[in-house]
Amino acid sequence: MIAEALQYLATAALTGRAYRRFVRYSVNLWSRAGRCGRAWAAHEASSKDAMRAAMSDLRQRRTAVVLGSGLLRDVPIGDLAASFDTLVLVDLVHLASVRLWLKAKGYRNVRLIERDLSGYDDLKAGRDVEPLGFLRSVPYLDFVVSANLLSQIGRGVKRRYEADAPSDMPADTVERLIAAHIQGLSDLPCRTCLVTDISYAVIDRTGKVHEEADLMHGVALPEAKVRWDWPVAPLGEESRDYQIVHKVIAGW
Repeated sequence: MIAEALQYLATAALTGRAYRRFVRYSVNLWSRAGRCGRAWAAHEASSKDAMRAAMSDLRQRRTAVVLGSGLLRDVPIGDLAASFDTLVLVDLVHLASVRLWLKAKGYRNVRLIERDLSGYDDLKAGRDVEPLGFLRSVPYLDFVVSANLLSQIGRGVKRRYEADAPSDMPADTVERLIAAHIQGLSDLPCRTCLVTDISYAVIDRTGKVHEEADLMHGVALPEAKVRWDWPVAPLGEESRDYQIVHKVIAGW
């Protein structure tokens, strides 16, 4: 608890006022990742491998952007920083520990941006929904990664939609904003890589599935090149008798 409190205080001090309310979510994820490191290792390795494969044959390597850079555990940060002239990491929150680690590594070409990538505020205000439209102003953009972000957008949008109810937000808000992210990647004039968990299942010790859900809310996804399972909550994390396993895809 002390480590989490220190992480929260240090991160909040470094985070813009508009995004400080999200610091707790990031700290909670950091804490869970620490507890579940062994169970998550294969997922993190598969995510990194997919991103490396997606950029392997790029001729130009000027600027790369990682959307949802998070804890950097699932991103091949060393390869990206070494391969591109500029690497931009975009997320709601960049934890103090992540900032310190990047500084210690001496990555002089890495830039951090705090940004809400959901598009929720634009939809609420009646504006055109282009959550990735800002990337058009990034010079010499050659590679964009959406790193285990899309399902988080879906969850965050669903929470905000339910908290705002009743409101004038369309009934298909979650689906529309998931689709906007996918379309935004498709519209970019550069190589993109989408890594996302698409569903989850609650499974008991005997292997019986007790609950399943589509994290993409029925939105069609690009063709996947690789798939794997991610035990987000292994046995003992949330229950002694059940684990929560997400299905993950990657495509480029």
